[in-house]
Amino acid sequence: MNKGSKILTLFLVSLLVSSSVVPLEARKHHHNKKSKHQKQKGGAKGSGSSPAPAPLPDYNQTQSTIFNILSFGAKGNGVFDDSKALIAAWKAACKIPGATLQIPSDYKFLIKPITLNGPCMPQLVLQIDGDVLAPPKVSSWSKSSLFQWLNFKWLHNFTIGGSGTVDGQGFNWWTVSTLYNNKKKGKHVPDMKPTALRFYSSYNVTVRDITIRNSPQCHLKFDNSGTVKVDNITISSPESSPNTDGIHLQNTQDVEIQHSNIGCGDDCVSIQTGCSNIHIHHITCGPGHGISLGGLGKDKSAACVSNIVVENISIQNTLSGVRIKTWQGGVGSVKNVSFSNIQVSDVKVPIMIDQYYCDKYRCKNQTGAVAISGIKYDQIIGSYTVQPIHLACSSQIPCIDVDLIGIQLNPSSGSRGFQSALCWNSYGKSQAPLVPSSIDYCLRRGSGAVRRIARSHDHACY
Repeated sequence: MNKGSKILTLFLVSLLVSSSVVPLEARKHHHNKKSKHQKQKGGAKGSGSSPAPAPLPDYNQTQSTIFNILSFGAKGNGVFDDSKALIAAWKAACKIPGATLQIPSDYKFLIKPITLNGPCMPQLVLQIDGDVLAPPKVSSWSKSSLFQWLNFKWLHNFTIGGSGTVDGQGFNWWTVSTLYNNKKKGKHVPDMKPTALRFYSSYNVTVRDITIRNSPQCHLKFDNSGTVKVDNITISSPESSPNTDGIHLQNTQDVEIQHSNIGCGDDCVSIQTGCSNIHIHHITCGPGHGISLGGLGKDKSAACVSNIVVENISIQNTLSGVRIKTWQGGVGSVKNVSFSNIQVSDVKVPIMIDQYYCDKYRCKNQTGAVAISGIKYDQIIGSYTVQPIHLACSSQIPCIDVDLIGIQLNPSSGSRGFQSALCWNSYGKSQAPLVPSSIDYCLRRGSGAVRRIARSHDHACY
């Protein structure tokens, strides 16, 4: 080899060495721990202008979207207050898209009244597989916390799910209420009792699979919210527990409640003013007070409820089946409501419109009422213990466009109730089969004058 060839060879060798150093140093900067095989492979490519190889997948990235409450200091023994741990886990999960806050199974977490605020990143999930317990002693609740126990505010694209239980431990609250109602002294009775789970100003919310039981008052409430789905949940409290509504809707639109079992001491589902586009189906209700719209129009207030569909429901051992209840003196309207394919068993009054609703011994008679129109009862079938139908419409403002189709209601065995329907100032049409036969004479035929009277009182909702 001549001298020129040696110089060229040394030049090429030095060029190869220098070109392999750059990407190697770049990889060291991004990944401090690389295998020898990866380093050799990168160096062999040897080109100063070629990009550094893509980094390996970060396998911790998936784990970083899971936030277990135990990792934030929770004890999960049912005695230690785990509220701070839940709040800390919530704040961390709230910042991450698609995060899951885990309440693991086989633990019991004592949580004091808290508010879990949004807005959060989308697709946040609260996965409840363990037991979440409310403070059992009434005296441990501050006056400022009596409105709700677990409060969710300003959330979008949020889900609560899991196989666990949310337990309001309301027995002491109900005992105090009983003592109060019996006018026994010696116990402090708060003016308000907490709802177990409340959503406020939240949208695209799903609650599924969990069990909610023994709330001091209402179990699950949606207030000023929209696009809500409740699926496959269980709500349970004793028949004797006062005012323990299952699901309570107020000023909330576009709701679907399905495939759930609800038994409580009040309405299985309560629909209040400001609600529209509500679809309730495949629900088992009982014990309780049935599925109710209202009470509406209390203290001469305006009430607006529309586009409600309740279908494929089983109701057993309840105070009422499907009902609309309004106070005297209210304004507004209830319209476009359909109750269909309802199976009732030992229900006191399966079909009810009560425009003289009163929750105490006596209420003052007042003029005016919430206008009721476009109400369909279709295929309400089963047994009653007191009365098959009770339609008590306002004397001043009749109920119009009420349909009774395929109603077949027989007295329960041993029942001493009324055999005939009670109907007052209700207009519409009926269609066979109708049992008892008195239903066929229940509705009056409306004239144009009647319609004008009824529709002149629902202006508050426009």
